[in-house]
Amino acid sequence: MNGSAADPEGAAEGASAEVRAALEAVFDPGLRADPYGPLAVLREAAPVLYDEESGTRFLTGFADCQAVLAGPDFVVPDGPWLAREHPEWAARPAADFFYASLLGTNGAAHERLRGPLTAVFGPRRAAELSAGVEKVVDELLDRFEDATSDGGAADFQALVGYPLPVAVVGELIGVPRAEQERFHRLGRDAARLLEPVRSDEDWRRADTAVTALREYFTGLLRERRARPAEDLASALLAREGAAGSAPARRVREPAAGPSGGRARPSAARERPPAENGHPLGERELADLLLLVFVAGFETTAGLLGTAVSALLAHPEQAALLRADPGLLPGAVEEALRWDGPVLMAERLAARPTEVGGVAVPAGGSVTAVLGAANRDPRRYPDPDAFLVTRPDVRVLSFGAGPHYCFGAALARLEAAVLLGRLSARFPRLAPAGPPVRRASACLRSFDVLPLAATG
Repeated sequence: MNGSAADPEGAAEGASAEVRAALEAVFDPGLRADPYGPLAVLREAAPVLYDEESGTRFLTGFADCQAVLAGPDFVVPDGPWLAREHPEWAARPAADFFYASLLGTNGAAHERLRGPLTAVFGPRRAAELSAGVEKVVDELLDRFEDATSDGGAADFQALVGYPLPVAVVGELIGVPRAEQERFHRLGRDAARLLEPVRSDEDWRRADTAVTALREYFTGLLRERRARPAEDLASALLAREGAAGSAPARRVREPAAGPSGGRARPSAARERPPAENGHPLGERELADLLLLVFVAGFETTAGLLGTAVSALLAHPEQAALLRADPGLLPGAVEEALRWDGPVLMAERLAARPTEVGGVAVPAGGSVTAVLGAANRDPRRYPDPDAFLVTRPDVRVLSFGAGPHYCFGAALARLEAAVLLGRLSARFPRLAPAGPPVRRASACLRSFDVLPLAATG
């Protein structure tokens, strides 16, 4: 039951008891393992549903979510929004970081931050990390094998699911292996900023984490200025140092866009080394590394756990994958579609517009429910089935448009390597107890995933 163009909030007043119950169920901790039934009710009965309590319009159809994420009419909540809507947050370190980061900027401010990052870390660079990813996967699976060698169970997420992306992104940035476990904990606390509703405890832990991580990455940048290494911190310093002293130059755009996006024209054009000729400052570079670290393992760890769990729940699909490793890329895409690591993402209308036939005023909030969109039967036949051979899978799990995840290619690489190695080494892998889902309304992940190698 959509609101009309004249009454954009009519959906709230006209929503049936079934629709309201379905919306409440999506946020019910007791249904965290499987919110897709209630989401299907919303998608069918009220694909654009205004919720007065949260002040947002929930979108559950694929086309509507894609239009909001990729189109020019919607932006992310940013610094001006923060100052206008929540000035009480402004003094918080976590808010200062988040609303000035890639996740909380728009337009030229966003491009100024994203440009240096994509210049030194794009899909080609991710592909070059394949050998390193394989090495880490083998080491971690050795640990898992040792832990289950007596026929017992082990927590796969603790031994593999989280350590893998933490090690990969830590090595990429330049964080020594010995320090990565501490950063894992800090990163999880900083990721509380991704929650649609943040408690005082969320803010407290995020503030503490951001302060500690900023301090660390500021120190790392100082070390790399004195002693450059083969890592992202050094590469960003080299690029921004050159940007600060070099004149505008003609550059040739890369063949592929950020994070595996659509290819750009290859014609050279004039472009200054940095936006407006100003390189990123020390705080901006430290915050960029902080974001890469947190984003680089939080959602990837979620993907790894849910992908493994999906295959174990569908042994016939796991058998297909073991018989034909060429299905690995498709299996990763299907895992992202079937139970992706991010359930929803908020946007604001940059100007008066409409979505799904419902008017949205300037500044109006919309929430693209990615999990519902990825199971839209109008986009995917038999959407609740998990099929590693499903054709034409184009998920919204990494977003779309200007805020498409810059690390999507690396996350896909890690998932493909892990699933391939796991299928070959542990053909009898099986669940070994009830898993524990992460206590989050937005992030789809496991805190505990007990598995046995000889189930």
